[in-house]
Amino acid sequence: MATLLIVEDDRKTNDAICEYLKPAGHKVIPAYDGGEALQLFRENSIDLVVLDIMLPHISGLSILHEIRRTSTTPILMLTALEDEYTQVRSFDEQADDYMTKPFSMVLLGRRITALLRRSGQAPLPQTITFGDVTVDFSGYTASDSAGKIDIMPKEIDLLRLLVEHKGLVLTRSQILDELWGTDYPIIDRTVDTYIKNLRKKLRLDCIVTVKGIGYKYEVQS
Repeated sequence: MATLLIVEDDRKTNDAICEYLKPAGHKVIPAYDGGEALQLFRENSIDLVVLDIMLPHISGLSILHEIRRTSTTPILMLTALEDEYTQVRSFDEQADDYMTKPFSMVLLGRRITALLRRSGQAPLPQTITFGDVTVDFSGYTASDSAGKIDIMPKEIDLLRLLVEHKGLVLTRSQILDELWGTDYPIIDRTVDTYIKNLRKKLRLDCIVTVKGIGYKYEVQS
């Protein structure tokens, strides 16, 4: 997957972000001050930067400015500063996204995935295989050694959503909003039913239930 540079001087927060992103298959490189961040960026092939603003030695905005002199690598600002001036200045310096603390790990993960996808670092394969089952996302079909499997387009969309967010927990509400929008009277149990159908039809053991929260796609190594 992608190589992510996590620039955050609070070690507890930095460690928590890194540990959350690792199961998605990303390589994470922590940096705890501005000087270290620039050095690590220059020494490694970085696909995305999560960047705090209030850092020792060199501020996040100065790092953003320096990186933008030579690179278009996606940069997500993650900071306690929520004033309009700082946000506008960040976007003027060509930040790609801006999140304020406190923040949701799930939302951070989704924004990182979206930025990587837009930059071409997280392409979704057109087909994916589970044992003898092959799912064709572009053709909305599934088949096994016995032939075509009867599967609904929305079930394919749900599987695609989970695969796109590999290792990250998606709540039932997030899944509903993504696949059905907010204009339909769909209940949480709808997601449970679709998950049950996916597991049965495709004989999947890689969709994990996170009790009280939702589901995630997780491939056992």
